[in-house]
This record gives sequence, C-alpha cells and structure tokens, in this order.
Amino acid sequence: MIAATTSGPRIELRPYQREAVDRVYAHLRERDDNPCVVIPTGGGKTPVIATICRDAVGQWGGRVVLLAHVKELLEQAADKLRVIAPDVPMGIYSAGLKRKDLGYAVTVAGIQSIWKKACDLGPVDLIIVDEAHMVPAEDDGMYRQFIADAKVVNPNVRIIGLTATPYRMKSGSICEPGNILNHVCYEFGVRELIVQGFLSPLKTKAGLQKISTDDLHVRAGEFVASEVEDLMDKEGLVEGACTEIAQHTKDRSATLIFSSGIRHGQHIVDVLKAKHGIECGFVTGDTPDGVRAAILGRFRAGDLKYLCNVNVLTTGFDAPHIDCVALVRPTMSPGLYYQMVGRGFRLHPGKGDCLVLDFGGNVLRHGPVDAIRIATDDRGGGPPNEAPAKECPSCQALIAAGYQTCPQCGHQFPEPNRQQHEAKASTEGILSGQTTRDEHRVSETTYHVHSKRSDPSAPLTMRVEYRVGFNRYFREWVCFDHTGYARTKAEAWWRARSVEPVPGGTEEAVEMAKAGALAPTLSITVEKKAGDQFERVTQHVLGDKPARLDSEEGLPDRPPEPVGMTYGIPDEEIPF
Repeated sequence: MIAATTSGPRIELRPYQREAVDRVYAHLRERDDNPCVVIPTGGGKTPVIATICRDAVGQWGGRVVLLAHVKELLEQAADKLRVIAPDVPMGIYSAGLKRKDLGYAVTVAGIQSIWKKACDLGPVDLIIVDEAHMVPAEDDGMYRQFIADAKVVNPNVRIIGLTATPYRMKSGSICEPGNILNHVCYEFGVRELIVQGFLSPLKTKAGLQKISTDDLHVRAGEFVASEVEDLMDKEGLVEGACTEIAQHTKDRSATLIFSSGIRHGQHIVDVLKAKHGIECGFVTGDTPDGVRAAILGRFRAGDLKYLCNVNVLTTGFDAPHIDCVALVRPTMSPGLYYQMVGRGFRLHPGKGDCLVLDFGGNVLRHGPVDAIRIATDDRGGGPPNEAPAKECPSCQALIAAGYQTCPQCGHQFPEPNRQQHEAKASTEGILSGQTTRDEHRVSETTYHVHSKRSDPSAPLTMRVEYRVGFNRYFREWVCFDHTGYARTKAEAWWRARSVEPVPGGTEEAVEMAKAGALAPTLSITVEKKAGDQFERVTQHVLGDKPARLDSEEGLPDRPPEPVGMTYGIPDEEIPF
C-alpha cells in the first residue's frame, strides 16, 4: 500500500456534482444528522463519492467506508474509484469477491460481509452508503448494526447516503428523523439533466394491449407476484406485446424487457423467437453466474439486441446503449418503476432517445419519471381522482396529466370530469363469533426475549412485534425453548425466514434475528373473532432471505497499518 497524496489528476466535476459535494460539507458542518444526495441514474454519483473520499483522505487524513449491497455494485465502485481517484489507497472487503482487505484509507465493502467487522476496521470518519434506498427499514438490520459499532470506535463518525430514488421499493421516504439518513441535502432532477444534455431524452408510449389491475391484491405496498404473473401471462397479451415490441424496436439498438415472472419471461422469449425470429436473452435470479455473465456480456457488446429479465437488472446494471425499455409488468413501487426506466437514461453515441413501452399502466400510476408521485393511500396509488399522467388516445403517448394538448401529435383533451369520493365500509364483525381478517403493511419488526411474569421458571419465548401504521403493534410468540409441537412450529417459522441453522434456544434466536439473519416481514394477516380480546397473526408475507451471516473461518489476519499513514481527523481540522 502507498500513502495518500494530493497529486494525480483532479476530478472534473459537472456544476451540479460540485454543488452536491458542497451541500454535503455544508450539511455536515451545520447539522447533527445524516445527509442524502439524490442524483438520477446515469447522472454520475460516483464522481461525487470519489471527490468526498479524496478530500477526506488527502486533505484531512480521514478514513472512509463505502458500503454497497451487491458485489456488482462493489466491483463498479472500486473500478471507478481507481480511475477517478488513483492516489487514494483503497481496499475491498467482500466475501463474494474473495477479498478481506483491512487497514486502507478507503474500504469498499459489502454490508453482508462487514457488518460485524467495524471494530476490526478501526476508527472510521465517514460511512458512505451507495444505493441508499436499499437500506432496510428495520431498526435491527446490518447497516444499523455496523453504524452503531462504528460509533463505538469513533463517536464522531458521520453517514452520507447517495441514491437515485429517495424512497424504498415498497415504502416511503428513506429520509426520516428515526432512519439512518435524515435529510435530502441536495437533489438534481431528471428533467434538468435531460435539458442540460447529461441524460438521454425519453419517449413513453402505452401498449395497445390493455390490462386492468383492479382485481389484483396488494401486499406490503406491492401487487401479489403470483397474481401479476397470471394476469400478464395470457396468450393474447403476450403475443400482442411481443408484436408491439418487435414493431417499435426495428430501428433501435438494444431493448431491455422486464417480465412479471420466470414463466412469463420465458413465454415472451419463446414468442419473440417463434413469431418474429428475434433472439432474446433471459436472466433471472436463478441464472448461474457464468451463464448470466455471458448473456450480459453479449448484450453489452451489441451481439444480443434483446434481453428479458425478472427483476434482477433494476439496480447497478449499466448498458448505456439501451434505447428501449419494455415494462411488461405493473408495479405499485415508485422506486422499482424508476429503477426499471432508469436503465435507459444513459447517453451513448448515436442514441437519440430512449423509448419506454409500458404495458403495465405504470406511467399512469406513478407519473412521468421526472415527477413521480409517492403513494398516499393504502393501495399505494395516491388519491383516486388525481392521475399523475394520461394516455393520448391518438398516438398512445404517455404524458403529464396537466397537458391539454398532446405535445407529440396535437390531440386536444376534454376538460377532466370530477368524481365523488366513495365511502369505505367497515370490515369489523358484527355477530358474535364472526371472524374478520385484515392485512396490514409492516413498517418495523423487532425481536425480544420474553419470560412469564407469573412463572419465571417457564421456558423463554421470542416475542416478535410488528409495527403497522404510525403506532400500532401486533405480537406473536415463537417457542424455541419448548419441546414437542411448539418447538417443531418454531423450527418451521425459522426455516421460512433464514438460511441459518435453527438456533438452539430463544436467546440465540433473538441475537441472530437482531443481527440480520431473518427475511423482513412485509405484511401480516391478523384474524379476530368478534368478542375476543386479542387478535392473532395468522399469515405473513416475507421478503427475500438474507445471505449467511459472515463466518470467521478463512479470514486473513489484519495487515499492519500502512507506513506513513495515520487515520483520524483532528477536531480542529474537521471540515464539517
């Protein structure tokens, strides 16, 4: 390793990138909470990150950890940092990349690998969270644990987040008083970047194949996946969508298709081949790494013009030549909608614009990508009589709702009709013994060791508390210390949520749960009989299981501190 210097090529920042860096420093000087920078996909977050890293190390002798959640993002960040700031000593800490570097001025780290290693890193001055919308909402997640441990080592450590979407895929804003990030200190919009020539112009067009999502159920702020796939995977709809895709992309370079599921995606690939003679690649979460790399390599190289995927190329996938994005799926998530469309934002030689073909009503649901509306009602669609966008009946262009004349074909829209609000009927049972079932979106899950006050000698249980709404809780008890059926039920409960072995007892289970071993609970179904005092949690909708908690085996010894380098920013020299 080499000591940091201030020599080498300087980073030439665009004006808005320079302003973003300055706003971060001003926020850290003037406020005690943690800032977030919002720059659209393709707008260049990495130069901002590199500049902050370079200033922290080269000017103030500090140390930085850059956190990401997938190895593809780690690789991209490390590669770009080497180019942009080659004079900054950088290590990588990621089990997936088979690197466990410690002692560097800048550590690019996978959160799943490093979340228990804050003490091994030593004092850190800045923690930068890339793709900050991926930080889970739960208080006991790996990010929060790592940050808490880092504050033990250095109580003055500060956190900076960067994202293109300041809201989570299935919930609201990532910046709240109780969250890891608290305030958006700088935001630069998609429209401004397009006008200034830094992002590709967009054209949006609705598919002629119409679908209605009125009968779909919503769980945890998103349509039920199985129902979506059944809706979208109808023969006529798939064939019609494929015909439109083939027609609209004859003169385009690269088309990225988002399907509603594996079965649906394979159906699209098969129809494009059989009916239109089009070879279309296909990647899912189950595609082997080598096969996936080969397909993506062909697509990036231009050897493969069409690529279909199932929700795996939303974040961290860069292919600037994409000039058509086909959304053959609906989503209630504004973040997911933005990330899908964002794959077409980047500039590329010969690329005049990016066409967005929307077969899922997403633009009408969320609005244009430069004016996305965050959901305000229980279904996530906002007030029912305030559509954020509309479709031109003449040319199928999807445009902002405020237009009275279509900017693409000149069609004149009539004055909008006013609709009355409908009353919402109560679901509460009115007869003795009548059972009601209500689904609730879970905003927070916590785990506790519970003992009986009336019988301290009774086996311990894990009390799981689900927060729904602002301040309402439901509880369930999982009996790891019991025997017989109760233990068997606890084992099944754990296996549904974790790849870790079932813990031997309640205390171990709570410790592992707080460490991030369990899949998040997205929503619960609560059952109550009229006249009963308490409700029962009867069903759960779970997110993805997290990766295995890091093992201590095979970790290299910590390397010695680099010669000539000291860490820690003196209080009198701290720039913020």
